Parts: sequence; structure tokens; C-alpha cells
Amino acid sequence: MTLERAELRVSDYSQIGPLTDYLQLMAPGAGVRRSAGSPGPGEQGALDVLMLLADSSVLLAAVRVLPEFLRSRKTGLSITMTVKGEPLTLTATNIDAVMPILDRLLQ
Repeated sequence: MTLERAELRVSDYSQIGPLTDYLQLMAPGAGVRRSAGSPGPGEQGALDVLMLLADSSVLLAAVRVLPEFLRSRKTGLSITMTVKGEPLTLTATNIDAVMPILDRLLQ
């Protein structure tokens, strides 16, 4: 079994705790942990990110619960997910376009 990893960043940092709780509840087979973020060029620090670790089918199931989380929050919240070095930004309005890309990355 090969484990896949995904990194999640939220546009509103106050939502990282609720997102952690939501993923642990809705995708119990995925390992969810908070990790220190890496600063970008010219940045002196970075906020924590969520790391998901699971086989690709469990990771895909965890990703598929994100639309409901996004829809239950204020408009404008986005989650940037990096899978296999590819960053994708999910919002409540673009999830239908992004999901096929995530499906391909995780297969």
C-alpha cells in the first residue's frame, strides 16, 4: 500500500481548527495533523498547514468532503491543497471544476 500526502492551507487561518476537526470526523481513515508551514521567498514566517496522509482512495474520500465544509463557511474561504507538487485552490464555487483534476492526481 502506497501512502499519499496532501498539504492544506486555508485562506482564513481561524478555520484551521474547525477544518482539522471536520476532517478527523468525516474521514477517520486519513491521518490529519497540523504542521509548521514553510515560508515563501522573502517571507519571515508561515502559518501552520494541515497534512493529510492516507492511501489514495482514503485521501480522495477526505478531499470529497471538503465542498460541504466550504459551503458551510463564509463566502470567500478557500483551501489550497498541494498534491504531488501541484497546488490547487478549492472554493465553494469551483469545486466541480477542481475535483476531476484531484481525481487524476490521486489515481
